[in-house]
Amino acid sequence: MIRQFFFLFLISTSIAQTEFVNVELIDKTLSNVDEYLGTDKFGSRYFINDNILYKTTENDTINYSNYQLGNITTVNIFNTLKINLFYKDFNTAIILDNRLSEVFKIDFNLKKPYKNVSHISTGFDNTLWIFNQDLQVLELYNYKTNKTVASTLPIQSQVLEIASNYNYCWLLTESFLYIYNYQGSMISKMKNDGFTNMRLDNGNLILKKGDFLFFLDKEKDNLLKINTPELPIKQFSLTNETLYIYGLNFLYQFQLKL
Repeated sequence: MIRQFFFLFLISTSIAQTEFVNVELIDKTLSNVDEYLGTDKFGSRYFINDNILYKTTENDTINYSNYQLGNITTVNIFNTLKINLFYKDFNTAIILDNRLSEVFKIDFNLKKPYKNVSHISTGFDNTLWIFNQDLQVLELYNYKTNKTVASTLPIQSQVLEIASNYNYCWLLTESFLYIYNYQGSMISKMKNDGFTNMRLDNGNLILKKGDFLFFLDKEKDNLLKINTPELPIKQFSLTNETLYIYGLNFLYQFQLKL
């Protein structure tokens, strides 16, 4: 299965020849937020309004804000017990628990050696995947020991986004989509044919190109266009084969028909 997973990143994919993934609309909810971040496996929704992070459950809404660090650049909710926020303007990351209480602050300006970071994502235990702009490398960084656990070779093209789970990290650049293991070794890459954003769930990837979304299955060897209705896509996420799309003040929930 691992071999099949790696193989799909090595193939040459042609959008014109892709098959389709159909979807079924499950829910459409009025939602006026600045940025929809995602829905976790427990049904909690995360979003940003006025530079404040919110988490809503069936019975409660909690929030976190830190105006001293400027605007929130990214939020990663892969591990809901260790949510990470990144404030690029201040080169600082914050780790939150599931109640959005601050448990750790990483000011990369104070680290030796200094790290100029552009992107972060969740790693295993007390690690983060970070992209070091000065060195142009992806690093697996232990924020409690201030040690770089693993590092990649330099990346030659502009980084757009990174996504990760406990074992692998996906790096989307203007030229390629790379995948690395937790040792920092590149195990495969795929040419980027105009994709600008990606979201990860259970090793499966959703890629955005213009107003279209594509599904990259970890167990198959083709790229599938998701047959969604025509609607603007501001943000999107994937949780357990459920696709969430936010646009025009509505949050749409679709079931993928795989």
